[in-house]
Amino acid sequence: MSLAAGLFVIAGLTSCIGDLDTVPLNPYDKAEENAYGTDEAGYLQGLTRLYFQFITNDTKDLQVSDGGAAELIRAYWSIQETSTDEAKCAWSDDAWVRALNTNTWTEAQNDATYAVYVRTLQGIVYINDFLRKTTDEKLEERGVSPEVAAKVAGFRAEARFLRAYLYWIAVDAFGNVPFITEDSPFGINVLPEQGTRAEIFKFCIDELEELAADDSAMPAARSNYPRADKGSVYGLLARMYLNAEVYTSVPMWEEAKAACEKIFDMGYGLCPDYAALFRGDNGENPEARDEFLFAIAYDAENSQSFGGTTYLTFAAIAQDDIREMTVDTPEGEETITYYPNGVNGGWGGIRVPYEFVLKYFQVEDADYSSGEYTCEDKRGKMFYIAGREESMEDALYVFLNGWSCLKFNNVPHGMTPEEYGDVAVTKAYSDIDFPLIRLGEIYLIYAEACLELNDPETALPYLKELSRRAGAEEPEGYNRTYLIEERARELMWEGHRRTDLIRWGIFHTSDFLWPYKGGESFRGQGFDQYKTLFALPLTDITANGTLDQNPGYIQTEK
Repeated sequence: MSLAAGLFVIAGLTSCIGDLDTVPLNPYDKAEENAYGTDEAGYLQGLTRLYFQFITNDTKDLQVSDGGAAELIRAYWSIQETSTDEAKCAWSDDAWVRALNTNTWTEAQNDATYAVYVRTLQGIVYINDFLRKTTDEKLEERGVSPEVAAKVAGFRAEARFLRAYLYWIAVDAFGNVPFITEDSPFGINVLPEQGTRAEIFKFCIDELEELAADDSAMPAARSNYPRADKGSVYGLLARMYLNAEVYTSVPMWEEAKAACEKIFDMGYGLCPDYAALFRGDNGENPEARDEFLFAIAYDAENSQSFGGTTYLTFAAIAQDDIREMTVDTPEGEETITYYPNGVNGGWGGIRVPYEFVLKYFQVEDADYSSGEYTCEDKRGKMFYIAGREESMEDALYVFLNGWSCLKFNNVPHGMTPEEYGDVAVTKAYSDIDFPLIRLGEIYLIYAEACLELNDPETALPYLKELSRRAGAEEPEGYNRTYLIEERARELMWEGHRRTDLIRWGIFHTSDFLWPYKGGESFRGQGFDQYKTLFALPLTDITANGTLDQNPGYIQTEK
């Protein structure tokens, strides 16, 4: 079903989390008291469904071949990373892979961009429905107590934050998209009108600023993990201010700087061990959680998804990447087999070009037989190269050519893969929470804002703190080139790269090349600037006569 044709016809969805099924999501279901009565539980279940939109594999309303690939975190990661110098995928049979690897996508629908479009706008529909059904008037009609009503007000604030986050993804990837709120007209014959990028940006900023200013709206910073709180609001504001000039042509560096400074006063702290931020127990590790402003929780037993960090662990290794170790047991010697990143298999999909690793981490003495190499920066010690070939030249779709990235590692912090081996064999999914906003990113936003405001000295201590944690040389000063490089090191594989390169004006140009940029040539080449936005799905444009395709792509007949 086209999203435009069915944008307001929301069927009840099923999921692997059974308690979500108790909340009917059809806005035409007049028996809404079955979902939202007088106690807190129904409202909390409705809110849970909104968070679940980030990790669902359900394909009821998506025309895709693989539900796991259509999970929002995985799909957005794919368009952000494999379209840049940070990652390439070896799955040549998947059409989206070839298009993103080489920046050769067209208006033809591909699963990755289509999934981002549908998941974000579908999630916004659910949020609008939740907000319509939880107004003060609705609560009063149901006889909801003041105590429960106060909690529902907090749930509504979280929902508004989630809507702003989903709209940010949509405008970042597609520009002008269908724009609807809880106050928009809706019905089977009502099609959503297209909002401009600047219009939707302003709406999101206004919403977030209102949530930030209202002390009773969002939960206090660091009090609501893994759900959103006041720190999440300021984190998203900082990121949107950072990219304001791209979205609206008007920079907002002062606002970005001020938002970061608000966050600095909220009690967050850098995790002393960078690697622990991405380990299997990061959601339970208080030092890692101290750095997270907003994260999506994954659990191998209870929130099973083939996207998110399951994708980032399983797809980063090959099925043959099995290690063996002999251990002494009371019964004698026993051979343990295990994977290097705490899961029980490998899909052989995503890896990093050697050229990226060399440029940003200055690796030396790579031995592809032993798997050893030298790197001073701790952030560059998360690669796996045993049995690999260095270059992707003429081998873009050969997984063992390139460097495997084990940044997302399901082994709990403080443990080795060998020690975790007996547990890892049971792990068909990941336990690693995916950090959507963390303090390390805020430090880098602050540095960029200060640089643009001709005040780099103010932010320099924060960059030095990142370098100290990484065991890298501390900068004596910095410029844009340093930030391009440091964001590559600090935020590698966290879904930022495409947006960063666009903000710096180098995503499409021939002045900044990487392997297979802009085509099938290993040397890389520039490509048309219009591809800083993806095409809107043809099915939506065909179904909704109010939508215009992005410039550069072929406009389908309506």
